[in-house]
Amino acid sequence: MTAAEFDGLVERAMERIPGRFRKRLHNVAFVVEKEPPRPGLLGLYQGRPLPKRSVSEPFALPDVITIYQGPHERMAIDEDHLRKLVEETVWHEVAHYFGLDEAEVRRAERRRARLKY
Repeated sequence: MTAAEFDGLVERAMERIPGRFRKRLHNVAFVVEKEPPRPGLLGLYQGRPLPKRSVSEPFALPDVITIYQGPHERMAIDEDHLRKLVEETVWHEVAHYFGLDEAEVRRAERRRARLKY
């Protein structure tokens, strides 16, 4: 898959985030890179989680959510599976932006998976 096609998957995954969350995403840059800095990463949130911010803080650089193309493509069985993996990773990293730690994100993912079925 070309980089542009994968970018499109990430953009569509972002659009699938419910509006009530999407409208609270401020000063966040979504970036796609080919490979992660260390094995095992599908995505990475870098920044200050929303609940830890204060209205009295000065201007800050954007938080960054990076989605890694290579690991997603290697894990995917087919294009539909790739789309689902990207959506799950975008959700996962956005949850970190909203202040959930890794254990909380995993619990939320399990609840979300149960609701789908």
